[in-house]
Amino acid sequence: MAGTIEVLVPGGKANPGPPLGPELGPTPVDVQDVVNQINDQTAAFDGMEVPVTVEYEDDGSFSIEVGVPPTAALIKDEVGFETGSGEPQKDFVADMSIEQLKKVAEQKSSDLLAYDLKNASKEVAGTCASLGVTVEGEDARTFKERIDGGEFDDYFDDE
Repeated sequence: MAGTIEVLVPGGKANPGPPLGPELGPTPVDVQDVVNQINDQTAAFDGMEVPVTVEYEDDGSFSIEVGVPPTAALIKDEVGFETGSGEPQKDFVADMSIEQLKKVAEQKSSDLLAYDLKNASKEVAGTCASLGVTVEGEDARTFKERIDGGEFDDYFDDE
């Protein structure tokens, strides 16, 4: 009867109710133990929907794998806006500092194709451009060019 359950839960606020409880109810695992571990592992994503995979065995043992929310959701949460711009190259909805950009890149790095923090930050800046978010007061595409030019190499070198 071993199996896998995949659900989206609110970061740090999972509970034995839907969607988790009904999925776990018929399994041999202790539902509250699963909920507690999920909340511990997703606390950093408070207020965001987080993908979680629970694998369980017949003896009641289980393992939890926590995914990372989409890059756009991390940016929205970090900068504090609801929706992106309808015209992202003209109308900007928020400004992100380089520290915030780096933080989102660190949170998302395991899910990105980038092999280092500098390139992960460029990927996040690309998402900023499509949302209408500036970085350090300038268009995110221009900021990416500055990263490519090596202007922030020292900043991203402390990995």
